[in-house]
Amino acid sequence: MSKVKIKLVKSPIDKSKRQKDTLTALGFRKVNQVVEHEATPQIEGMLRVVSHLVSIENA
Repeated sequence: MSKVKIKLVKSPIDKSKRQKDTLTALGFRKVNQVVEHEATPQIEGMLRVVSHLVSIENA
């Protein structure tokens, strides 16, 4: 599988609990933090939930 680099670009303040929990599960703690994951179907589904808060690039 390929790797995906994800950067949190917007704050999760005033977002739903589901979106905040998804960001936590992805490993985010701060704005502008970058995490790297395998591009699995589970991760892609999580990214669809928070796509308006993150920027995604293939690594």
